[in-house]
Amino acid sequence: MVSSLTTAIGTKRTLLTELPGPRSRALHERRTAAVSAGLTVGFPVYIERAEGAILVDVDGNSLLDMGSGIAVTSIGHAVPALIEGVSEQVAKFTHTCFMVTPYEAYVEVCEELARITPGTHKKTSALFNSGSEAVENAVKIARLATGRSAIVVFDHAYHGRTNLTLALTAKNMPYKDHFGPFAPEVYRVPMSYPFRDGLSGEEAAKRAISMIETQVGADNVAAVLIEPIQGEGGFIVPAKGFLPALSAWSTKNGSVFIADEIQSGFCRTGSWFACDEEGVIPDIVTTAKGLAGGMPLAGVTGRAELMNAVHEGGLGGTYGGNPVACAAALATIATLREQDLAGRAREIGHVALGTLRRLQDDVAIIGEVRGRGAMIAVEFVEPGTKNPNPTVAKAIVKYCTENGVVVISCGTYGNVIRLLPPLIISPEQLDDGLSVFSAAIRAAN
Repeated sequence: MVSSLTTAIGTKRTLLTELPGPRSRALHERRTAAVSAGLTVGFPVYIERAEGAILVDVDGNSLLDMGSGIAVTSIGHAVPALIEGVSEQVAKFTHTCFMVTPYEAYVEVCEELARITPGTHKKTSALFNSGSEAVENAVKIARLATGRSAIVVFDHAYHGRTNLTLALTAKNMPYKDHFGPFAPEVYRVPMSYPFRDGLSGEEAAKRAISMIETQVGADNVAAVLIEPIQGEGGFIVPAKGFLPALSAWSTKNGSVFIADEIQSGFCRTGSWFACDEEGVIPDIVTTAKGLAGGMPLAGVTGRAELMNAVHEGGLGGTYGGNPVACAAALATIATLREQDLAGRAREIGHVALGTLRRLQDDVAIIGEVRGRGAMIAVEFVEPGTKNPNPTVAKAIVKYCTENGVVVISCGTYGNVIRLLPPLIISPEQLDDGLSVFSAAIRAAN
C-alpha cells in the first residue's frame, strides 16, 4: 500500500480561488494571442509545479491529478529518483545523437525493454521521441520484414497524429478532418466492444478475421496493429479471447502482431503490459507515455529477427533515445519495480471500479463502468438507452475541474471519461477524487 506522501506542497486538494483563477485567466489571454488555435486545452488552469498526485496552479490552488498527463506521470510528479537521474545526466551531457556517438543509457533502456515486455524470446529495440513515431516505425519494420503492405487496424483506434498514424486512427474529428489524403494500404475491421456488440471474444475475433480474409487477403497482411485496451477510443476492454485469437491468426498467416501499449503499458493495468492479462506475446510492442515519467521517449521492441531485418540506417532520428530521457526511463522503470506499482494499480482498480459500479446502480446516465487496474472509464448514455451522451460527459469534466480534480474525456462519441491517476496516489487522495467525480455524476444525472 502506498501511504500519503509528505511533500513541500502538501497532499490535499485545496482551492484558494475560483478555477480558473485570475493569473490563469491572464495567462490564457496570452496563450490565445501566441499559441495556435489548433491546440485545444481541456481547462485553462495553468500549472506552476507538481509533486506526487498534486498539481499547483499559478494562483496557488492545489488540484488532484487523476489524469497523469494522459498516463505519462504514472510514478507521480517530482519523484526524487527521477530528478536525481535526470539532473546527473544533464550535468554530464544532454545530446550527442546515438547514431553519431552512442552512450550506455540507450543500451540500458533497450535491455530493460527486452526484460519487461511480454515473452522470453530474443528481442531488440529502437528508441524514438513519441508514440506516433514508435507506431510509424513499427509499421515500417513489419512491412520490410514481411515484404507485404497491408496494415489491419480497428474501429475506435487511436495511434497518433502523423500522416501514417492518422490513417491508422479511426476518429475523424478533431484528428483527421481535412488533413488528408492519408497513407494507403490501411484496412479497418470491427473491435471487440462488449458494451455495444454483445459478442464474446471468440465471436468478435471471428467477425474481424472474416473481414480481413475476404476484404484484404491473409497473404497481403504485413501487420495486425491493436491497442490491447483502447485509449482515446474510450478505454474499450476487448472481451476475453479476442486478443489471443488475433495473435494466433497473425502467427498462422505470417503477419506481425503489433501491440500498441503506449497508454496501457508500464504497470497501468496492474501488469507491466495489458497483453500480460491473457498471456498474449506480441511480435512487436510500441511504448511511450509512462516509459520516462514525463520526458519524451518512445520505444519499439520486437523479435530480434524482425527488428534486425532492417537495413543499416533504416531506423533512427536526431533526438530518438535522448540521454536525458533515457536516464528518466531508467529511474521510472526502477521506481515501478521497487515500489510494486503494478500491485498498487490493481488496488486502485479494485477501489475505483467498486465505487463507480455501486454508483451506477443509482444513476441512469452511466452505461458502463470498465477498465483494468488504474485505467478506468465510465461511459455515459441517455437514460434507458445506449445512445452516447457527450453533453453529460462534458458537464462532468467541467464540474470536476472547477472543484480541483483533473479528469479527461475520451471516446469515439465523446461520451467517456477516463481516470488515470498516478500509481502513487494515496488511498485518501483516491477517495477524495472519486468523491468529487461521483458528486459530478450525481449532479448531471
